[in-house]
Amino acid sequence: MNLSDIGWNDYFESLFHKYREKDLVPFRVSQEHKSRYVILGEAGELSAEISGKFRHEALGKSDFPAVGDWVAVSPRPDEGTGTIHAILPRKSAFSRKVAGNETEAQVVAANIDTVFLVSGLDNEFNPRRIERYLTLAWECGASPVILLNKSDLCEDVEAKVSELDSISFGIPIVPISARNRTGLDDLRKSIGRGMTAAFLGSSGVGKSTIINGLLGYERQFVNEVREDDSRGRHTTTYRELIHLPGGGILVDTPGMREIQLWGDESGLSHVFDDIEAFASQCKYRDCSHNGEPGCAVEKALENGSLDKKRWSNYQKLQKELRFLAVRQDKKEARRQQREWDKKIRQYHQQMKELRKRRGY
Repeated sequence: MNLSDIGWNDYFESLFHKYREKDLVPFRVSQEHKSRYVILGEAGELSAEISGKFRHEALGKSDFPAVGDWVAVSPRPDEGTGTIHAILPRKSAFSRKVAGNETEAQVVAANIDTVFLVSGLDNEFNPRRIERYLTLAWECGASPVILLNKSDLCEDVEAKVSELDSISFGIPIVPISARNRTGLDDLRKSIGRGMTAAFLGSSGVGKSTIINGLLGYERQFVNEVREDDSRGRHTTTYRELIHLPGGGILVDTPGMREIQLWGDESGLSHVFDDIEAFASQCKYRDCSHNGEPGCAVEKALENGSLDKKRWSNYQKLQKELRFLAVRQDKKEARRQQREWDKKIRQYHQQMKELRKRRGY
């Protein structure tokens, strides 16, 4: 297997010299299954696990390998296995907060060049959800593209595209019909040899059908969606790298019913820069946009320059990110306290041993 065909380039080569000196070999994570991974390299496909040292030094879930990561491996080709010793720094990573109350990041896909945010043009179409995905996408370091699937089910595709044009600010919007194979040829050409593209979206938007269309055969199992709300069951149950004929790598991901933000407010500024522009025109710099005189945001809401639903979603996402920042700060404070307590215990232990050696 040629490494360049699965995304290896000069950036990763420049980072790998210190690992070659240790007789380690580069592989790319193709699948992630709890404690085991499927990895791809010049030796082919291996089943791998992380080393004990790696596990001990990992501070959180995002420190463990994710699909798309390049890793340093001691391979055992005869056994079809290997041990992962390190992850190369990620060029990009699409991350979200893990579900539940944990303050942890989950890396959905790493080292991706393009992230296709897939939405359906049926009852699933939801500009507010797309704004949430865009906020995450701007944080990841990859180029976002909005894919509007199921154009065959929409009577006015241009109206939907126009609606998203007003909130996407130059991000490409591509209507396709995976079922009718409309637009797939151009999509396939946009994913060149060695490039990695991830498909992200809710269950039922047609990610697996799109991938089958790009591959030219039925590789991914497809479930029908419910007619009443266009929701589907999870067809894809794990993230996976898939080779595209003629070049390019696809990352299929399970549909995400719950997608919580991870990052700071920089992604929010990209997605809602029209709101930030209005806010910069307010009379007071610390305007809360809640009844102050000279508030440009409230004026825009009154005259229709700013959509009320968009403003409400902005406030919701901003509140979510600020709450996340508080929790991250508290978690970091607890970590530092634990480190300090550990040092105190070590100091007392050292003093105890010193007194014992001196006989008092």
